[in-house]
Parts: sequence; C-alpha cells; structure tokens
Amino acid sequence: MISRVRGTVVSRDTDRVELLATSGVVYEIHVPLTVFQRLPGEGAELELRTAYIVRDEVPSLYGFLERSEQDLFHRLMKVQKVGPRLAMGLLSSYHAGRLARGIAEKDAKLLSRVTGVGKKTAERIVLELSDKVSDLAVAGEDSGPEAKLAAEAVGALVALGYTFTEADVAVREVIAGGSPASTEALVRQVLAKRGQG
Repeated sequence: MISRVRGTVVSRDTDRVELLATSGVVYEIHVPLTVFQRLPGEGAELELRTAYIVRDEVPSLYGFLERSEQDLFHRLMKVQKVGPRLAMGLLSSYHAGRLARGIAEKDAKLLSRVTGVGKKTAERIVLELSDKVSDLAVAGEDSGPEAKLAAEAVGALVALGYTFTEADVAVREVIAGGSPASTEALVRQVLAKRGQG
C-alpha cells in the first residue's frame, strides 16, 4: 500500500502530476481538478496522500493534498458501482467539504450535476454515505481547532438522533455566539438552547 508520495514536481497536467521521488522513481499520480488547482509549479517539492487502486490488473495512484479528500475518495469507492473515475469526477467538481456536506444533506441533485453521475447513482451514494460523512462535511470547510470542535460536536449530535443539517445549524449558531472550550461544552450549549439540556 502506498499511502503518501513525496518528491519534486516533474510535470503537471489537469488530471495528473509526475513526482520524482528521492529514490529516483517517477510516480504518475492522478489528481482531481480541485487538487490540481492548488499544486505548486514544476521543480517544487510536494507530498501527496495517495490511494493505490488496481483495476483490470492495471495499478494506478490517486493523489490528494488533504486527509479529508483522501478519506472521502476511499468512502466513495465503497459505494456499489462507484469506481475511481467517478469518485475523481465528484472530487473534481466539488471540494471535499462541499461534496461531503451535499452527501450528508442527502442532496442527490447536487451529485447528479456531475458528468457520469446519474440519478440512481447519486441516490445510491446518498443512501450509503449520508450518515458516514458528517465528520468530513464539517471539518472539510475550515481547518483549525474550532473546525475540529464543530466536527466532533456535530458527530455527537447526529449520534443523539439529530439529522446532519439540524446538528450543523445548531452548532454554527452556538459558535457564532462565542467559542466553547470543549466539544462537551458545545454539545451542552446546543442541547440547552434546544431545551433538552
């Protein structure tokens, strides 16, 4: 399993990058458009998180800058009839946080706007993943300790029976009023505000 590749950018194209590793091996790594737009130029040092996939006996590497992108790619690949090409198409159309949010909110129309994703496939993705991407939907939008707190709080509220959308809105409202000290404090404030704490 190749989970990361570090090296010098040799060439870039809209859907792939070539990295020269210190071992002398050049890796061709497929990247979604949302990742390509953030890549440095040729000659720069770069580390990509990767997914190593073998299809029809042909190995391929898929690369991402953030863990949330890599995680979402792996989760998409677990959905029946979603292969690497379709997963990359989804991640090329939307940043990982926005895509995860659309899935968590069961927005099949958002997914079906992507070339190659029909109505049935979009509905299957939503059905299989809507309750499994809330951590990526919140964390993918921002970075830092506040985003981590928000992601954990939303996850806890979903476990308590809230829908992703209800939990997300409630957490954002509380955070807008001031930064809570911990995930527990944030969840308590949401429950108190909703008359359940």
